[in-house]
Amino acid sequence: MDVNGRNKYNRATRALSRWWQGLVELFFPRLCLVCGKPLIEGEKFFCLHCDIDMPRTGFHLRPDNAVKDMFWGLVTVERATAYLYYRRKSGFSHTIHLLKYGGRPDIGVELGRAMAAELSATGFFESIDVLVPVPLHRRKQRQRGYNQSEQLANGVATVTGLPVETGAVERCKDTASQTHKSVYERWENVEGIFRLLHPERLAGRHVLLIDDVLTTGATLCACAEAVAQAPGVSISILALATASDG
Repeated sequence: MDVNGRNKYNRATRALSRWWQGLVELFFPRLCLVCGKPLIEGEKFFCLHCDIDMPRTGFHLRPDNAVKDMFWGLVTVERATAYLYYRRKSGFSHTIHLLKYGGRPDIGVELGRAMAAELSATGFFESIDVLVPVPLHRRKQRQRGYNQSEQLANGVATVTGLPVETGAVERCKDTASQTHKSVYERWENVEGIFRLLHPERLAGRHVLLIDDVLTTGATLCACAEAVAQAPGVSISILALATASDG
C-alpha cells in the first residue's frame, strides 16, 4: 500500500472509530461522576461545571496550612498539601468511594493528573526526587485489585515525569478500617503498620508521599516515620483530599 493508500485507510479507520464511539454513547452515555449529567466531547469524568466547582483547598499556595500543621511535632515534612476538601455525602465523596471500592483505578490516574497539573504551576514538585504512594496491605490490595494511592501517583507521574517507587516501603499489618474510629483509636490502629524494606532506594532523596483521604494524619504519619529511617531522606506529603476545613 502506497502513502496515499495508507492515509486514506487511516482516515477511514478514525472515522469508523468515531462513528462507533458515537453509537455506543447514544445507548450508553458517559455521565459526570458528580452530578450524573451526560458528558460532552472533551469531558472525561466530570462536566465542566462540576470540575470548576470542585472543593479545591488552595493549600499548596500557603506553605503553612492545615495539612502541614497536622504533622507539626510528629514528623518533619518539607511541604504538605491536599488538593480538595472531603465532605461526606457530597457528589465528590461518591467519586472517591468509586476510586477506593468501586473498581475504578482510572479515576485515580485522572485525578492524579489533574492535581499535578495545578500544583506544577506553583513549583510544588521542585526538588522532589521520587513519588511513594502509601502502600496497602497485600491482602487488601488483592481484594481491591489495585492500590488507589498508587493510581494517584501514576497520574502525578504522567505530568511531572517523576518515578514512582512502590517497593521501598510495605504495609506489614492488615489493620481494620479507620472510618468509624475515634482520633485516639486511629493513632493506636496504625502503630508500627509500615516497614522500610529498601532504605537505599530512598536514601538522600526528597520523597513525596501520596495518599487519598487525609483525616487525622495518623496513617500518613506512620508511613512517614518508616520512610524517615532512610539516611538523608527528606519528606513531603500530597493527599487527594482532606477532611479538615482549616
